Amino acid sequence: MKARRPASDSAPIVMARMDSPLGPIMAGVRGGRLCYLDFADRPAAGKGLSALAAALATPVRDGRETLHDRLEAQLAEYFGGRRRSFDIELELNGTAFQKDAWKALAAIPYGTTVSYAQEARSLGRPAAVRAVAQANARNPVAILVPCHRVVASGGGLGGYSGGLERKKFLLELEKGTA
Repeated sequence: MKARRPASDSAPIVMARMDSPLGPIMAGVRGGRLCYLDFADRPAAGKGLSALAAALATPVRDGRETLHDRLEAQLAEYFGGRRRSFDIELELNGTAFQKDAWKALAAIPYGTTVSYAQEARSLGRPAAVRAVAQANARNPVAILVPCHRVVASGGGLGGYSGGLERKKFLLELEKGTA
């Protein structure tokens, strides 16, 4: 006999589109938690959402939930320089290593940066710099899980799946209000 999943596990991902100073953002909420946040005009955004839905074996539908409204208000405060942290409940789906990398990202204080090598060391895996960069690139919740705060060891921006101009904007925003 196959075990049943709790009803919350079969909840759909409810997607809403929001405006931001960096362009339109797609936000996915499932079971009252944010599981997806990405820039809508990014070519790989749809692939990330499809992969998440497949991994969760759940459908995606358009709509709007209360959490979307809270998120939109908090993002407006963040972009306005009035918010440094978010109190949105997250559902992060990935490998154990990815989840550890994303937890390390969440620990980076507002207005500061670390290098990919520093993040790898913080995970106790100093040789895993590339794996850290790949985990960061697969971060399903942009901005709230601040992968934009990780830069190259030489001080350059490094990569950012949302685009380097967006990363630069986010870092400058945080530096100006830190």
